Amino acid sequence: MEFSERQDIWISPYKLRARGFLNALSARREFEGTLIRVGDGYGCIHPWPELGDPPLEKCLEDLKGRRFWPIVRRAMRCAEFDNAARSSEESLFEEMEIPLSHATLVQADAKELALAAEAGFTHVKLKAGRDLAKESAFLTGMSVAFPSLKWRLDFNESLSPEQAEDFLSSLPETVKRLIDFLEDITPFSEVEWSALWKKHRVPLAVDRESGPHRKAAQYTVIKPAVDEPFLLAEAAAMNSQGCVITSYMDHPLGQAFAAWEAARTELLFPGLIRTCGVQTHHLFEKDAFTEALGEWKPAFTVPEGTGLGFDEQLAALTWISL
Repeated sequence: MEFSERQDIWISPYKLRARGFLNALSARREFEGTLIRVGDGYGCIHPWPELGDPPLEKCLEDLKGRRFWPIVRRAMRCAEFDNAARSSEESLFEEMEIPLSHATLVQADAKELALAAEAGFTHVKLKAGRDLAKESAFLTGMSVAFPSLKWRLDFNESLSPEQAEDFLSSLPETVKRLIDFLEDITPFSEVEWSALWKKHRVPLAVDRESGPHRKAAQYTVIKPAVDEPFLLAEAAAMNSQGCVITSYMDHPLGQAFAAWEAARTELLFPGLIRTCGVQTHHLFEKDAFTEALGEWKPAFTVPEGTGLGFDEQLAALTWISL
């Protein structure tokens, strides 16, 4: 039997509480998901219905049945890799080099930015789109205070093309030069994105609609929680795009899976992967799993244990047969 067809599945539901609002499309502070255990392997299902995922209940129904949804299939794929390593009593991270990460800021917060700079981050990803005037003023001021930082702004497709044009036109050229990319500034459009790039020369990154034919983007964002990295990385290489692998702002186990996929993709496509985004545990209140990932810094801390790690923390959980 293929691993993806196995039915011996156990789950351990969890709830994460965010320290603040996490993006322009969500007003939630609490996020429910579940860890899964299949054989000796573990995975994570952390749906974002705001971004098009089915709710957790439907994910669990799908897990018991067709396994149609990408988030469910990828959790099973994670468990498969993890199972193979744990069965051999090995860490998946052995001889792997994980790319450095950007700092993720969920709001325009000067104190949080200063902490990121102090921690050594060279790139900052700001969740944007809630208050464009405030965010524009913040970027302008912080570009003077921290002139060496590169900026990545994630809009989660929250702007219209007209709003995107107005926002870019409002930015001084000195600020534009410090922008590494604008992620999902609007819903993807070859025509509109090509026009924005031609006029403003500010790189654009596609995330929610990443695919082989998104040639108007200069970067492809890959989330291993829902994406198959090899396919998107191969397409990005063919389209001369940079690649950024990020977590799904999910459980630390899912974060570790994203970090491992970033290292693996860099091995398969040398030079393709840019500064990634697998350091997001600081966005949530602390627990045993976030503590295992250590302090907030550009370099990923590999959790102790076999497979993806967290041996002690996983053993302490209560597991329910699905």
